[in-house]
Amino acid sequence: MADGKQPATPGEEINLSKKREANWPAVLFFIHIHLLSLYGIYLLIYEVKWMTVIFLITLTFPAILAMTTGAHRLWAHRTYKASTELRIVLMLLQTLAGVGPIYNWVRHHRLHHAHFATENDPFDYNQGFAYAHIFTRMRKLSPYQEKLKESIDMSDLENDSVVMFQKTLYWFMYATLFLLLPLNAPLEYWEDSVLSSVFVIGFLRYFILLHASWLIESAICVWGLKPGEKSPPDSNSVFIITRTFWPHYHYLIPYDYKSGEYGTYDSGCSSAFIRVWAALGIATGLRTVETNTIQKALAEMAKTKKPLQICLENALKDQTLSDQHYLKRE
Repeated sequence: MADGKQPATPGEEINLSKKREANWPAVLFFIHIHLLSLYGIYLLIYEVKWMTVIFLITLTFPAILAMTTGAHRLWAHRTYKASTELRIVLMLLQTLAGVGPIYNWVRHHRLHHAHFATENDPFDYNQGFAYAHIFTRMRKLSPYQEKLKESIDMSDLENDSVVMFQKTLYWFMYATLFLLLPLNAPLEYWEDSVLSSVFVIGFLRYFILLHASWLIESAICVWGLKPGEKSPPDSNSVFIITRTFWPHYHYLIPYDYKSGEYGTYDSGCSSAFIRVWAALGIATGLRTVETNTIQKALAEMAKTKKPLQICLENALKDQTLSDQHYLKRE
């Protein structure tokens, strides 16, 4: 294995418990974040200075962008390649999200994709939005899930010096970039109150970032098909062509850079930024599936009765783009 650990033998896997226990430190932590952020909302409306509001937006938006375009699309799914400079910037901004090292987040997310919509999926959307979005965060992985997580291939990230640098120094960077510098700025530079700094730039910002990050795994409960639901009634193939109910398309084709995290396909802010980076030459090898390629895959599936995933892979091999298409830049 990439991490040097051997997978469990069949006998060992059978004996591993699938029960998830409560993670009480996480329970208490998230309760405090949510309760204290309520006072942050009050201060945001009635007391904080405009510079603090602008600062809140300035810190929050790039951190969310780094989660969607960096941790999710670049490192988890390899939807494009990024220059070293872009990777460093995305790594620093992802630290501002406060959700843990890129390496750990990607490993957990890949476990989610590998066992999507099964009892081994930590974010199983069949159990509803509340579970997928919040309650799962307050539970430890079961021993069986921990063993499954060990088998996730992380060799690509282990060979990424930017990711491993952050993994090694994460808590120092977290204390400096996420806590110390942001909390000090309102006090030092525009003389806002300690309460505004702690509750708005501290707790309220964390509240926003947590939920924005959590939606990456739970959004299918909001914008996707409900468990057991089909559209149209006889087939789900329509969402592959139209990209409606986009989360299901994402779980079929996770390497498409156009799949947004918040209810869009191809029109979201993150996709636009990736295109800008491609135009600047710092993002290359953007991966997507053209509509005619999907149509060919569906035709092959209907003709041969092969699984859709195999038909998509076959059609992708024959996908041709014009020489001027920016997706061909390397």
